Amino acid sequence: MKLIRFGAQGKENIGVQIDGVNYDVSAFGGDYDEQFFAENGIARLEEFVKANDGKLIEVPQSERIGAPFARPSKIVCIGLNYLDHAKETNAPIPAEPIIFMKSTTSLIGPYDDVMIPKDSLKTDWEVEFCIVIGKKASYVEEGEALDYVAGYVLHNDVSEREYQLERGGTWDKGKGCDTFAPMGPFMATKEEIKDINNVRLWLKVNGKTYQDGNTKDLIFSVAHVVSYVSKFMTLLPGDVISTGTPAGVGLGFNPPIYLKPGDVIELGADGLGESRQTVVAYSKN
Repeated sequence: MKLIRFGAQGKENIGVQIDGVNYDVSAFGGDYDEQFFAENGIARLEEFVKANDGKLIEVPQSERIGAPFARPSKIVCIGLNYLDHAKETNAPIPAEPIIFMKSTTSLIGPYDDVMIPKDSLKTDWEVEFCIVIGKKASYVEEGEALDYVAGYVLHNDVSEREYQLERGGTWDKGKGCDTFAPMGPFMATKEEIKDINNVRLWLKVNGKTYQDGNTKDLIFSVAHVVSYVSKFMTLLPGDVISTGTPAGVGLGFNPPIYLKPGDVIELGADGLGESRQTVVAYSKN
């Protein structure tokens, strides 16, 4: 099943995508949030959709598509998880997963604008394969890790490299700016992805391909990442773990290439759809 949310930002309704068509399931009630995932919401929603086969109302194509779940308790990210990306940024290959946090207030929809922060000169792109947690996870064994997964989602881990690397040594400052986490267009439940260890992901800027990678090249697998993170923090239903980006980020070029207002970012992943963001200048509104 593919979960979507639609409508004005902060006022989204819930829906599902079936055979490429978006349908309104707001009559099911609630939101795709921690309570939904914790209370077996996916299975209950599947029964609701079956019971209403042929009766669901199609979502107008003019409707905004939001992030496919409500704001999670946390967005956890894994850094330098592709060998080629570590090499292009001249970073040492990590012996253990590098963990940093992305502010939940950075979450936006898949087609919303990405806003360059005030005075920023080094805003960059990163296509990533994301895990959505389905039930509370603490000290999970790697062999059982996928049992704790609800599904997967496409993520553009937008990053401000000066803030991340030059402003005091913590990556979080360059990762959590407003609009820096476009996710979607949908969350695919885990049975939708046949092989999580072989998912192609790609990203273009202004029509030119910069990233073209595959999860088979992850240094630390999806299962390992879920298990590892759960040893350092309790993961709650609806939490997101972004697994890292392959080579081709703007920072990796000589000279580096950074985003500017008017640029158009397009990205996608096998089974997770495609998203598109236009870059805009900083604005208080």
